[in-house]
Amino acid sequence: MPSFEPIKAKMEAEGIAVSAISAFESTFNSLVSGNTGMIPESTISPVPDLVSAESINVEPNTELLKETVVLKLNGGLGTGMGLDKAKSLLKVKDDDTFLDLTAKQVMKMRTEYGFNVKFMLMNSFSTSEDTLAFFAEKYPSLRKEEGLEMIQNKVPKLDATTFEPATCESDPSNEWCPPGHGDLYAALVGSGRLDALLEDGYKYMFVSNSDNLGATLDLKILAHFATTEAPFMMECCERTENDKKGGHLAVRNSDSQLILRESAMCAEKDEDAFQDVTKHRFFNTNNLWIRLDKLKEIIDKFGGFIPLPMIKNNKTVDPKDDNSQKVIQLETAMGAAIECFSGASAIVVPRTRFAPVKKCDDLLLLRSDAYMINSDYIPVLNPLCGGKAPVISLDSKKYKLVGKLEEATMDGIPSLVHCDRLKIKGVVRMSKKTSFVGDVSIVNNSDESKFVPVGEIKNTTLDLTEAPGLGALKPTVVPTAPIKGQEPGTSGLRKKTKLFMSENYLNNFVQAAFDAVKASGTNLSEGSLVIGGDGRYYNNEAIQTIIKMGIANGVKRFWVGKDGLLSTPGVSTIIRERGPVWQKAFGAFILTASHNPGGPDEDFGIKYNCENGGPAPDKLTAAMYANTTTIKEYKICKDFPNIDISNLGCNTVTSEDGSTDVTIEVIDTTAESVKLLKTIFDFGPIKSLLDRPDFTMVYDSMHGVNGPYAKAIFVDELGQDESVCVNAIPKDDFNGGHADPNLTYAKELVATMGLDREGNKIDVGGAKIPSFGAAADGDGDRNMILGTQFFVTPSDSLAIIAAYADVIPFFKSQGGLKGVARSMPTSGAVDLVAKDLNFDLFETPTGWKYFGNLMDSKALFGGKDYTPFICGEESFGTGSNHVREKDGIWAVLAWLSILASENADTTKPLVTVEDIVIKHWTKYGRNYYCRWDFEGVDKVSANAMMDKMR
Repeated sequence: MPSFEPIKAKMEAEGIAVSAISAFESTFNSLVSGNTGMIPESTISPVPDLVSAESINVEPNTELLKETVVLKLNGGLGTGMGLDKAKSLLKVKDDDTFLDLTAKQVMKMRTEYGFNVKFMLMNSFSTSEDTLAFFAEKYPSLRKEEGLEMIQNKVPKLDATTFEPATCESDPSNEWCPPGHGDLYAALVGSGRLDALLEDGYKYMFVSNSDNLGATLDLKILAHFATTEAPFMMECCERTENDKKGGHLAVRNSDSQLILRESAMCAEKDEDAFQDVTKHRFFNTNNLWIRLDKLKEIIDKFGGFIPLPMIKNNKTVDPKDDNSQKVIQLETAMGAAIECFSGASAIVVPRTRFAPVKKCDDLLLLRSDAYMINSDYIPVLNPLCGGKAPVISLDSKKYKLVGKLEEATMDGIPSLVHCDRLKIKGVVRMSKKTSFVGDVSIVNNSDESKFVPVGEIKNTTLDLTEAPGLGALKPTVVPTAPIKGQEPGTSGLRKKTKLFMSENYLNNFVQAAFDAVKASGTNLSEGSLVIGGDGRYYNNEAIQTIIKMGIANGVKRFWVGKDGLLSTPGVSTIIRERGPVWQKAFGAFILTASHNPGGPDEDFGIKYNCENGGPAPDKLTAAMYANTTTIKEYKICKDFPNIDISNLGCNTVTSEDGSTDVTIEVIDTTAESVKLLKTIFDFGPIKSLLDRPDFTMVYDSMHGVNGPYAKAIFVDELGQDESVCVNAIPKDDFNGGHADPNLTYAKELVATMGLDREGNKIDVGGAKIPSFGAAADGDGDRNMILGTQFFVTPSDSLAIIAAYADVIPFFKSQGGLKGVARSMPTSGAVDLVAKDLNFDLFETPTGWKYFGNLMDSKALFGGKDYTPFICGEESFGTGSNHVREKDGIWAVLAWLSILASENADTTKPLVTVEDIVIKHWTKYGRNYYCRWDFEGVDKVSANAMMDKMR
């Protein structure tokens, strides 16, 4: 006989609770003993009439709430509906998810009855992180409650032949599976929650599924349960033809005990009897009432667990690979415990207490006007439905996944309040402007999605097969396969240009990004998508591809920089500042490899920025990468025409059927940035400084994207000669240079300022050296500051800007600078300023997104507001909370503001960059540090060296 020892050892090594191991051993022993888990029809009898909840004659007793705990089962991912996160986080009514409505139900009940009713969740290892993050953000008071979460255990998958633990080298997490909601009892014991609840005086537990919004704590049912003193009570509903394939309640002939028979426990020969709803009349809603003291007694009786009937499922170890190892997954059902409680009872409840969302049919109905949310945050049927919910039948092949339903209802949910029955066959697109009345059938036998006409559609069969389609807006689904190595770094995905240009490389990543953004809750059809880049080779071709893929994924409006050019801080500005409100950007694709060289043989990159203007957070980039490893197809509108991005203005394309249109607006590259910067800085004193005869400056854009921005600010706004702006014409290979603003690569500027690559003074003969010099990198987010034969280190630059923050109106008008931050490798110069001026100080990992977290700490985490805020890193990046990226031109204008403040009296000699830095050193001391750059090294060897150092 197969041994349980290898399984026990694996579970112990994983830290699984003893109670869960004992429970699984009981299930395993049932398997190896030859028990099939079947319940023959001959061994059971139908359940006689049950008490109806509607006929209960007992007074509700609010005092019982002090002894009652509400627990929601929240371990499901909803994989059957195409979800990869907690199913309970799916939006079900407007912007409310299952968990939103559950949380509101709990809080309403607490307010109404004046008792702090205990609330708990049983999460799984797959749903815990997402669920807790949700509560922390939206319902922090609930999140902080002691004992909110209890984690469902996990059990090993078993080799189908040997019954030994299965293995999956490609992904060890596939070796485990949830043990079914029958694990509730083992989890209560193993977590210590059962003993803790009993110690705190709790006697009753009400358990239900998180996707059943009708399952609320009913005071009348609670009072009935308490009065009858039953140890266990199951809520049942009467079966209909729609329920015949689900489990049912029965009476075991041998001892007259109530038991639960699931479909997996029924032999093929007994299926007719199993599905006879006139014989087996009641099914389990999974709404259970449990006496905790009686539960404790039974668990103690059996040595720490409840022996539940086994459910056996045949699977593959890798659910995405049908050819992987054949395995058995053993699970148990929570309701099956009814057979373990002597004196257990059942009660018939109305269908309103059983409203789970198992299919897209259910979801469409719940999202429609056929259902309303009442004052107790419970979904109830709209009175206009006449007491009967519409029957929805969606094409199961086309609408199995939530994503497909959301594509079909991108323009809104049609009205169903006067609909009796709706049947849809084929792929369609619906609108909130459509009302279905009576019995309606929609048919589309073509392979293209067709639009259901607006207006009232009443008692008819509508064939859309030959109807006009989307024309140029028709998406094509292109098969593809994962491409290794598409994991974004701290600033997006960067690879060689030729790799990006290879088949499906860009497409795969863009589709993975769209899928991740949609999964995060962003509606791509609302607002605008910003697209632009630093102008490097392949920039404009990539923009056309992203537009066509964006349309296929539901984007309706795009803002594209003229000539494809937008700096990284410029994109952040557009996301945060550009309107009108109904067009506000939800995100952006930035095409840049930052300071890396460009050209067909050099580097290309892409990154996604979110609605706050900052880089995608780790959670989102992780989702993008995960999607790239499993991608099977991408969507693109192949027939959509290329857009002329050299001319400003709107380009609108309407579908052939007239149902929708898409607008691509080519916007001014610099307008929003200039507008914002003029509110941050006082351009008057800066212009006075620049107009001084003894002051000259030069700004080197290094043929990157900042050339147009430099011209717009220094020439158009501040009235300087164009000679101030050097290398200001963006080129796709940065004129063969390396657009990195440092002493090594900004050779032309460094020489002009009288320095060598180590920052030492050089003999320039009689050449006139400018008073001030600055340089930008390819995408405009970095800066280097120079004075006459003087180099300002990035760390000193950050510290000095912080010390002089009050000369900048943006900071002074808000009561002064509050917080500063630097990356870990940056010197401690700014630390000394922060200590002296009492600023909050932070050290972060490398990556601008971490500065963004601090800027948004109040909104994201409910913490302190540290803005106005300045931050920087030793890699020549400096910025503030005006955007969520580092900003090269912002740093230059900050320095010019400092110089202007020190030179307000034009009758006095010019105070130079060097004077300001030396003055700073005199007060705060000088911080030394050294940076070494290693470029073009072998990646494998470099990683091996770092691993050894770790």
